[in-house]
Amino acid sequence: METGLIIKSTGSWFTVKKQDGLVINCKIKGSFRIRGIRNTNPVAVGDHVRFVIKGEHGIIQEIYPRRNYIIRKSSNLSKENQIIASNIDQVLLVITLVLPRISTEFIDRFLVTAEAYSIPPILIFNKIDLYDNRKTKELKEIRSVYTMAGYKSIKISATERINLEELKTIIKNKISLIAGHSGVGKSAILNALDNNLNLRTESVSKLHKTGKHTTTYAEMHALDFGGYVIDTPGIKGFGLVDFEKEEIYHYFPEIFKASKDCEYNNCSHTHEINCAVKNSLEKGLISKSRYISYLRILEDKSEKYRS
Repeated sequence: METGLIIKSTGSWFTVKKQDGLVINCKIKGSFRIRGIRNTNPVAVGDHVRFVIKGEHGIIQEIYPRRNYIIRKSSNLSKENQIIASNIDQVLLVITLVLPRISTEFIDRFLVTAEAYSIPPILIFNKIDLYDNRKTKELKEIRSVYTMAGYKSIKISATERINLEELKTIIKNKISLIAGHSGVGKSAILNALDNNLNLRTESVSKLHKTGKHTTTYAEMHALDFGGYVIDTPGIKGFGLVDFEKEEIYHYFPEIFKASKDCEYNNCSHTHEINCAVKNSLEKGLISKSRYISYLRILEDKSEKYRS
């Protein structure tokens, strides 16, 4: 029996990096399942596994306990969940206000999941070289919303190499997951950070203003300046998994902080009198867009984010 790290997942095959640095393609043992998690991929990039070698490939027999993982509702209607990656130090959410434009609700749903699984998130605003004065002002306003909520963000341009050294400092010697819609520039950012990667990129459709999927599976890459990054396929939406409505507000840090002064312990922060959250909203201490995201998640009306 040997041990190794999952560095690539294509759905049916998994690339495992052994302790000696060599890699081997593996499949899952037929009856292999993880208790308590019903999902499309019982093994994910970042997992540490035990396997046996059968001929030219390996058979994964066991997965070691995960330190953490990030998960979303799967687009495969026959299953419930998709684990994006496991055992990560931080997640980088790449956001653009042009080509394609990212909604704040998508950002908030992603942040809620990161909060729930105790994975520090960092917002990466890319393509700032394309912003005119109006977009630059809008970017400043959006960043201020997330700064007020307690999140770190950075604005960059992969093509013009703006602020890439600052980004290098953020991810150096850590295991980072990079995520976002197709077309936001995830692969371009990684290529700009490390010339050895040479990941495939493709331009955004001018007609539909959406990106094309150039990354088709999750893969972990070693960075020449130290650390690892897990590149992931573009995601259209972020359906939340296994959340009770009563605990959703726990994952909005600014709402949770304000809630401690609510008159009722079971306050939903929607209609109650003397609600500290609504008072903070009126004072501008909680942003309107974040509060609206909270309400939409609470009511779960946004079915498009489940795809």
